[in-house]
Amino acid sequence: MGLSKSARNVGLLAVCQALFMSGQTLLITVVALIGYSLASVKVLATLPLTFQFVAMALTTIPASLLMRRVGRRFGFMIGLAVGIAGSGLGAYAIVASSFWGFCGASMLMGAANAFGQLYRFAAADVASEGFRSRAISLVLAGGVVAAFVGPTLASWSQDLIAPALFAGSYLAIAGLQLATVLTLVFLDVPKPVAPSRDRAGRPLGVICRQPTFIVAVISGMFAYAVMNLVMTSTPLAMSGGSHTFEETAFVIQWHVLGMFAPSFFTGSLIKRVGTLNVIATGAALAALAVAVNLSGEALWQFWVALFLVGIGWNFMFIGATNLLTTVPDQTEQAKTQAMNDFIIFGTVAISSLSSGATYAALGWSAVNLLVLPMIITVFIANIWLRAKGEAVRA
Repeated sequence: MGLSKSARNVGLLAVCQALFMSGQTLLITVVALIGYSLASVKVLATLPLTFQFVAMALTTIPASLLMRRVGRRFGFMIGLAVGIAGSGLGAYAIVASSFWGFCGASMLMGAANAFGQLYRFAAADVASEGFRSRAISLVLAGGVVAAFVGPTLASWSQDLIAPALFAGSYLAIAGLQLATVLTLVFLDVPKPVAPSRDRAGRPLGVICRQPTFIVAVISGMFAYAVMNLVMTSTPLAMSGGSHTFEETAFVIQWHVLGMFAPSFFTGSLIKRVGTLNVIATGAALAALAVAVNLSGEALWQFWVALFLVGIGWNFMFIGATNLLTTVPDQTEQAKTQAMNDFIIFGTVAISSLSSGATYAALGWSAVNLLVLPMIITVFIANIWLRAKGEAVRA
């Protein structure tokens, strides 16, 4: 595959990622608030988000295996069709004030998101080994657009279907999904290599016992769990502290900017200092964010802390994704990626429910203290892999 074709595909995947994450950022801004307004028992405010991540976790393996059969482009379109259905149901559930209908819509959105999370692996498919970490970073960098589009759309669309607050936001997400379908028409990604009978690759159990796989999963899993716990509770904490919705949207905007802006150089940084050093730096930034959150609840503290959480997630997650690509050969990619995302988003589902329950029962400080053991675990896993002598620099 020529470099020009590879670069073109990476560019298209970056556009898809930008549209996907714009919708995700909009959801980040409004889902907990919608759940809180619809739930009769406020401790269940983040249950719709939990259902979203449960559905994502359950769909990761089928989505990855389906793409091995039908190809990346058609697989992504199937996911988008599910997402458009979820967007329509979400708007209807809000208008009808149906909490359980909104939970159902969140499950459809989660199933669709399982497909969208594979854009980064599609980038790895089209890139050469030397370009792979940069390709993953550049596709995730498409999310920088989401930092501006998502919160802006949330503010613009919140009263679009008055008096049903935020129902219009789900119609805006459907528009983003339709734009992604049009972008995918031009994508040309080869089908992942299917295993032959005489070369099916190693059993999944053998792959999962590899130290590099274990550390990649731990790093990606807790990168997402830490980010999700803090991010999900931030709108609730800001609302409880009398901050305006516009201030919340501003903080979320900078959080998403922190998540994706470093992607322009994270791949180069990995090549320069090594994957494990980048992951460790991300964990350190997440720990610093916890310290800032525990110091107070002024606007600047929410802003700085969530921005740091975003950068920490970027370093840990891109590092983990790059680490994972060194584990399987071509015939093992689909099942390895599927298992990785199943574990990650299963953990995120638990963390999203824990976030709402912990905040409702114990408050904002408890949410932040809850993530510290996860950050420490990433550090320990990092040290363990170094001791194994399996640290990678690519």
